[in-house]
Amino acid sequence: MAVGVGDAGSGGVRRRQRGCSCAKADFFPEESFSSWSAYGRALRSTGARLADRLTSRSLESTELHEVRARSGADMRRDLTWWDLVWFGVGAVIGAGIFVLTGQEARDAAGPAVVVSYVVSGVSAMLSVFCYTEFAVEIPVAGGSFAYLRVELGDFMAFVAAGNILLEYCIGGAAVARSWTSYFATLLNHHPSDFRIHASSLSADYSELDPIAVVVIALVCVFAVVSTKGTSRFNYVLSIVHIAVIIFIIVAGLTKADTANMRDFMHFGVRGIFSASAVLFFAYIGFDAVSTMAEETKNPARDIPIGLVGAMTLTTALYCVLAVTLCLMQPYGSIDPDAPFSVAFADRGMDWAKYIVAFGALKGMTTVLLVSAVGQARYLTHIARTHMMPPWLAQVHPRTGTPVNATVAMLVATAVIAFFTDLSILSNLLSISTLFIFMLVAVALLVRRYYVSGETTDANRNKLAACIAAILATSVATATCWGVNVEGWVPYVVTVPAWFASTACLWAFVPQARAPKLWGVPLVPWLPSASIAINVFLLGSIDSKSFMRFGIWTAALLVYYLFVGLHASYDTAKALAAESALAAKVEEGDGKPAQGAVHDGEY
Repeated sequence: MAVGVGDAGSGGVRRRQRGCSCAKADFFPEESFSSWSAYGRALRSTGARLADRLTSRSLESTELHEVRARSGADMRRDLTWWDLVWFGVGAVIGAGIFVLTGQEARDAAGPAVVVSYVVSGVSAMLSVFCYTEFAVEIPVAGGSFAYLRVELGDFMAFVAAGNILLEYCIGGAAVARSWTSYFATLLNHHPSDFRIHASSLSADYSELDPIAVVVIALVCVFAVVSTKGTSRFNYVLSIVHIAVIIFIIVAGLTKADTANMRDFMHFGVRGIFSASAVLFFAYIGFDAVSTMAEETKNPARDIPIGLVGAMTLTTALYCVLAVTLCLMQPYGSIDPDAPFSVAFADRGMDWAKYIVAFGALKGMTTVLLVSAVGQARYLTHIARTHMMPPWLAQVHPRTGTPVNATVAMLVATAVIAFFTDLSILSNLLSISTLFIFMLVAVALLVRRYYVSGETTDANRNKLAACIAAILATSVATATCWGVNVEGWVPYVVTVPAWFASTACLWAFVPQARAPKLWGVPLVPWLPSASIAINVFLLGSIDSKSFMRFGIWTAALLVYYLFVGLHASYDTAKALAAESALAAKVEEGDGKPAQGAVHDGEY
C-alpha cells in the first residue's frame, strides 16, 4: 500500500493513490529526486536549504493535521489510561532490572546500587513531566520528534530523531539478548549456552544470538496486527510479571543477610553516579507511551495518569528489588547475566530460579512488545515529514497500524541483537536517551517562554542567554565529574552558577504561554533540573561509548545533508504553497493561513 503527498505545484511532491506498491515514488516522491539533474541542483542549494531548515519551526496544527494526514489511514483511538499505565509498566520493567542490576552492583556501585536507581528514577520522572505536557498538547505519534520540530526546529528534531531510532533499536536488541540468557536459565543451562561463538569476529560482536532474532520476529507479528490487541496481551503479561516480582521480593527477603549491606558504598559516590548513568537504561521505555497519544481516547486525562502512574510504580519496584538482591548475596558474588536466578540457587532455593526466569521472560516480552509499538510510531511520524522515505509512514487501512515502519525497525533491531554484546548496547543506549531527554527539557522551556510574534526581542534574547547558561553550567559540572577533578571546589562554582542561571530565567523572563490542559509544575526549576541531571549522567559514561555516539551522529548528518534535508525542504515548501493557495480561495481575517511560512515557521 502506498500513499504519498502530492503535486502541490511549486512544492514538487507528487501525489500517489493508496495501493500496493514499492516504486521509486513511494520512497522519493520529492522534486529534488525526480532526476539526477534535479538532485544536482538540490545539492548546489544545500547551504541555502540548510539555513532555511535551521530556522524553521513546525506549527502544532501542522503536526496534528497536515503531517498526520500523510499516512493515509488514521490510527485507531482505542487506548485509555489503563492501557497506558500497563504499557508504561510493560515498557520499562525488563532487562534493566533483571540484568543490569547485577552488573552494576558487582562492578560499579555495590549495595549502593539502590541509590543509583533513585538518582536515575528522579531524572526519569523529571523527563516524564516534560513529555507529559507535550503529549497532552500535541497528541501525535511522533513523540519527542514532533515536540522538537515545533519548538527547536527541523534540524534539531532530525538529530534527535536519529538518536531516537538508535535508542529503540539498541534497547530492543539488548532486551532480546537478555531474553536468551533467561531462557537458557529456565532450561537449566548457563546464560550464554544458546549463543554461537564466532572466533573470527571481534570479542564484543562474536557471541551470535539466533534466539533473539526469532523472538523479535514473533513480536513483530503481534505489533502489526492490532494496537488494542497488543495492549490487552501486554497488560495480562504485565500483571503476571508484577506477581512474579512480588514473589521475588517476599521470597528473597526470607533469605536476607544484613551483613551483605555493611560495605554499602564500596565504590564511593563516583560509583553511584556511574551506575546511575547505565541504569537509566532500566527506565527507558516510558517515552514509547507518549507516541501512543494519537491513539488515546482522552489525552488530557489519560496521558498524565498513564505516564506518571507507571513511572511511580516502576521506581518503587526497582528500589525494593535492588535492596532484595543485595541482601541475598554479597555484591562481589552477584552474577552479571542472571543475578536473581543465580542468587536464589546459591541460597538453597534452586527451584525459585525457574519462577524468576519465567517472570523475567514475561517482562522482557512486554518490553519488546511496547518497544515495537513505540518505535514504529516514531519512524512513521519522521517519515511523514519526508526526513525518512514516506513509504515508512503508511498506515494499513485494515489494522490501523504502521506495518512498514514496524517491520523495518524490527529488522534493524534483529541484526544488532544477533551480533552485539549487552554492555556495549546499554552504554550507547543511555547516551542517546539522556541526550534526547535533555533536548525535550530545553524544548519545554522554549515552549513556555517563547511564542513567535508575541515574545519581544529583549525577552527572547534573555531566554536564549539563560538557556545557554543552564546548559554551560550543567556541562561544566558534568565535565569536572567526567575527568575526575579532585576536590569540591569546581562544584562550589558550577552548581551555584546553574542555580543562578535558572533563577534569572524565573525572575527576569515572563512566561509567554500557559499550558492549556496539563502543565509541568515549578517551571523553570523542574525542566532546568532535568537538563542538569541528564547532562551530569552523560558525564559518567565511558569515552568509547561517546566515540560510537559521535560516529553515529556524523553518519546522521551525512544522510541529512544528502537526502533528508532536500526531501523535507521540498515537502515543507509544498505545504506552504497549498496553504497560500487556500488563503487566496477562502475569505480570511487577514492572518496567515494555517501552515503557511511565517516568521520562520510553517
